[in-house]
Amino acid sequence: MTATTPARLLKLLSLLQTPREWPGGELAERLDVTPRTIRRDIDRLRELGYPVEASRGSAGGYRLVAGAALPPLVLDDEEAVAIAVGLRAGAGHAIEGVDEASVRALAKLEQVLPARLRHRVSALQTATVPLTRGDGSTIDPRTLTTLASAATGQERLRFAYRSGDGTETRRQVEPYRLVSTGRRWYLMAYDLLREDWRTFRVDRVSEPFATGARFTPRPLPVEGGGEDGGGGGAEDAARYFARSMAGRQPELRLDVWFAAPAEFVAARLPPTLGVPESVPGPDGENAGGENSGNACRLRSSCTDSLEWVALRLALVDCEFTVQGPPELVAHLGRLGARLTRAAGAPR
Repeated sequence: MTATTPARLLKLLSLLQTPREWPGGELAERLDVTPRTIRRDIDRLRELGYPVEASRGSAGGYRLVAGAALPPLVLDDEEAVAIAVGLRAGAGHAIEGVDEASVRALAKLEQVLPARLRHRVSALQTATVPLTRGDGSTIDPRTLTTLASAATGQERLRFAYRSGDGTETRRQVEPYRLVSTGRRWYLMAYDLLREDWRTFRVDRVSEPFATGARFTPRPLPVEGGGEDGGGGGAEDAARYFARSMAGRQPELRLDVWFAAPAEFVAARLPPTLGVPESVPGPDGENAGGENSGNACRLRSSCTDSLEWVALRLALVDCEFTVQGPPELVAHLGRLGARLTRAAGAPR
């Protein structure tokens, strides 16, 4: 290979990643080389794992196709900025479906972004006002990427933490994994000062700093979990997180009737509250008429707050009746009275 070959290969790869077929002559003209050189460069890309497909004939050419593995991508400045902004926007709000993998991708991308592009990404996000549903906690994406990078790199973290009662503390931890519930992000970590495992709400974390000190992951205290601290991984983390959260807040056993089809209600409820089933109405009659599909019932358990559950039920936008738990019924009564007073308040 000549000294200019690596740069030429990167430019060729960038062209091929555009979703179209490139005639060999056009590629040669763009790169200012001969068609024979293009053929050799295509062979080199294939050796590197890029699945480049060639078609014969006068209209034939080269195109990059999907392969068995994901080879490195080549992004221009605009593409890199667009991806980083999109990942930041999703990571900053605990949107359902945007999980730890998205945050890891953002951490990797920001690590290799040139300073000029990092500045453009930050400037664009600062100048943008996102419209959110208001039922989740807003998080600085830089906090998420710092936590994700430290957990992946097995690097100890320091940060400030505000507990539910407002108490401010400083923590030094060995981060294990980030967990997204769809509304919030949590960090599972071993707290070095308390010598025990802890689960931290990321929206209460501030000033995170990776110390540079490496550690060997400890095994999670989960029955049947992995012995090496890293094996069992996601399954161990899910079991431990579920057990940890179950002990934090009383469980609510929901029993709610909706005067709407199950599909309508399910589309407007977060999956964490459960899946409604089509049933007759609460009086034994169908709430919507003769068709039994016009009413549904939600019976499930959750550890969310009364306030949040009440809000999510009201946002379904149909008539509903809460059979239990009693504390939710009482809260809805107080909330309804408050809203009624607000609607009748003098101007």
